[in-house]
Amino acid sequence: MKTSLQGRAGAVILLCVILAAALAPFLFPGDPQEMSATPYLWPGDDWAHPLGSDLMGRDIAAGLLHGARVSLLVGASAAGLTLLIGVVLGTLAGYFGGWLDNLLMRLTDFFQIVPRFLLVIILVSLLQPSIWVVVVALGTTSWTHTARVVRAQVLGLRNREYIQAGLAAGMSHLRIILRHILPNALTPILVSTSIVVAGCILAESGLAFLGLGDPNAISWGAMIGTGREAIRTGWYMIAIPGVAVMLTVWSLNVLGDALNQYFNPKLRD
Repeated sequence: MKTSLQGRAGAVILLCVILAAALAPFLFPGDPQEMSATPYLWPGDDWAHPLGSDLMGRDIAAGLLHGARVSLLVGASAAGLTLLIGVVLGTLAGYFGGWLDNLLMRLTDFFQIVPRFLLVIILVSLLQPSIWVVVVALGTTSWTHTARVVRAQVLGLRNREYIQAGLAAGMSHLRIILRHILPNALTPILVSTSIVVAGCILAESGLAFLGLGDPNAISWGAMIGTGREAIRTGWYMIAIPGVAVMLTVWSLNVLGDALNQYFNPKLRD
């Protein structure tokens, strides 16, 4: 029951974040990086800028809503790339086994040994920082867990009677994988998707905080990075986008737990 309530709360918060991102161009049609207010304007001091302004005079509310667009775009896109790589490699390793399984699992071990965030920093630093460079860097370094989960599911399915019957009937490996293997392995993939998105959003915020995000796009991490210079005199500049990151990541994690409980009857109360 507790997990179910948390899942509902997470879904509501995530829906609010998505709604805020969708309404950002209508509520704040201008450039969110425009210096439109007096610097160091505290929340509530001027209702034209309800969340105040940063040390450069940029509207924090505008940055918060437009930053939601960047965070969700990067998180969803990087998670999509992560799932694509993880599902393909995990399926190939689990279904065919043998030397291909050993090769792909050693590749997976390599990516797990190297600190992921360090590898992302190296990739982004070597290329010109942009939203899509960050997406590719996150997507190509975050697939290991998904690959192992999918491989475990496929290993448990490939020797089932209906799979062997399909092979005996002359069905191709591709058809069996697409029609019989992946649909039955879909549940853990769906459950892990929200966790992957949350991790990618958190990683993007860390990159932007370090100044490795897209300089032409405002994001929550970039807002926190800018506000750290005024942490003593204007802590709200860090607190507001920081709370946004925290709530979004929390909502995605508890939503993943709720999905896991829903699809797994053994975990239900």
